[in-house]
Amino acid sequence: MRIVTHMRIVMVHVEAKSDADGRPVQPEVREHWNKRMDFLLSIIGFAVDLANVWRFPYLCYKNGGGAFLVPYLLLLVFGALPLFFMELALGQFNRQGPITVWRICPIFKGVGFCAVAVSYFVSFYYNVIIGWSVYFIYWSFSSTLPWKDCNHEWNTDNCSVTANITSRQSPSQEFFSRAVLGTHRSDDYDLLGPPQPQLVLCVAIVYTVLYGCLFKGIKSSGKVVWITALMPYVIIIILLVRGVLLDGAADGVRFYLEPDLSRLGKTEVWYDAAVQILFSVGAGFGVHLTYASYNEFNNNCYRDCLIATVVNSMTSFLSGFVIFIYLGFMSHQRGIPIDQVATEGPGLVFQVYPEAIATLPYPQLWAVLFFSMLIMLGIDSGMGGLECVITGIVDEFGDSFKRWHLSRRLVTLLIVVSSFLVALTSLTPGGIYVFTWLDTYTAGLALLCSALFEALAVGWVYGSHVLAKDIHQMTGHTPALFWRCCWKFISPLFLGTVLVLGIVYSGPISYEGFTYPTWATAVGWTYASVPALFVPAMALKTIWKHRGHGVTQAIALSISPEVEHKAIKDGERPVRFNWRHWLSI
Repeated sequence: MRIVTHMRIVMVHVEAKSDADGRPVQPEVREHWNKRMDFLLSIIGFAVDLANVWRFPYLCYKNGGGAFLVPYLLLLVFGALPLFFMELALGQFNRQGPITVWRICPIFKGVGFCAVAVSYFVSFYYNVIIGWSVYFIYWSFSSTLPWKDCNHEWNTDNCSVTANITSRQSPSQEFFSRAVLGTHRSDDYDLLGPPQPQLVLCVAIVYTVLYGCLFKGIKSSGKVVWITALMPYVIIIILLVRGVLLDGAADGVRFYLEPDLSRLGKTEVWYDAAVQILFSVGAGFGVHLTYASYNEFNNNCYRDCLIATVVNSMTSFLSGFVIFIYLGFMSHQRGIPIDQVATEGPGLVFQVYPEAIATLPYPQLWAVLFFSMLIMLGIDSGMGGLECVITGIVDEFGDSFKRWHLSRRLVTLLIVVSSFLVALTSLTPGGIYVFTWLDTYTAGLALLCSALFEALAVGWVYGSHVLAKDIHQMTGHTPALFWRCCWKFISPLFLGTVLVLGIVYSGPISYEGFTYPTWATAVGWTYASVPALFVPAMALKTIWKHRGHGVTQAIALSISPEVEHKAIKDGERPVRFNWRHWLSI
């Protein structure tokens, strides 16, 4: 029986040069993952990133504790999960990168450029976080952790080990802001100063590692993820076991999870849940689509989607326990409420958490473990983002690169070096202001637009029912009505709502009391719009390309797969310009 099943799959893939709708299937010329687990660990590694550690726990406590899990899980099931499944199926069936895959619907080719641009822009600041972790690792081997006391050259008279953090600066705060970031040497937002050598070295190490993981493609990155995707869980469990034995641990857990159902009536709670799950799963970046394009044709992408999503959500939940156990311990040690300790973002993992582990026996060990975990979580996501950029560009401009004698290794080097050069702006004394600005405007509007247009293109123009047939051809199973309804109706509505709320709730950007000037906000919105502008620009270019066939025919050709164009022009095949196609599920 197993032999017959295997023969059926092989014959479908080899003899089938066209699918049920007569569309050609890509031949087997693209490289594959060495093992299917390489792919699964890669998509898990990209989805599970630093946000699982420093953002989800804070949002959970801020938005009603255990009650926050209600909107989180609902929006996961009806919003992010279908998008994740859609991207995996799209990449695996067409075996193309995030740009060239839109040959299935050329008018939306700009969505691919948008996704690649977002992934590239994110690398400008995301890899800086990993560099900070490398710097902390270096100092973690000191005989006394430098953020434990105030006896260092960078400390001020305002530093106090026992001070309430609302009135004085803790040693960890001053170490991060003065010894690491050097913000006291920057007078203003627009006076950044020169890059700091120690941080430049740390970030250069990160980019060197990323290049070593990427220059051979998935053959090299597929091996790295066995370490970077699995080791963080070992470290999380070690930190959790150690943490539960600390005084105040139970208070931290209770503060983290105690449900406040009244919070569910607030719009911002649902918005926070939507943004967190969408960004955490990683839909819209084009990374999952890129990784899936290297799969075997008959890989069970549905199974991989469910496993990766469950692991991602469970990691966020588990990380919350680890973080708040230590915050509870810190609260107990200081004798102050937990809500005066809890924070999000860099402040949590580079100020509050280091201060907590500095009071433990053998603090150097716990510091090395914690920052090693951050580095591995970051490297996975950093690799995924840059791989999307590299694959997208190489697939789209591969013929030109061959004429110019540009190998993948050289293209990878150019992308990595250019990203590093932009990242230098975040390594200056005023770099934290650049970092915050980039973090605010990069993966916001543009990413939501990328995911929204992707959902609309696949669900309505390409057709959710056509995607279902593609999945049946690959796996032998047709997706249930639930998935098809999500692709066509629920996911686009989900993304559109989040996009509108994101614009409505956007306020002035600030960092630790410093409010950015109006011009910085204006430039930020312009910067955020750049990737999204690829969508209308490429749509107009595609229609203009077919201008000789009349407006109606030009639009029809622009929304139909390129492989159908000749048949459409010859009148042998109806265009996807009819109500039956648009309304089919």
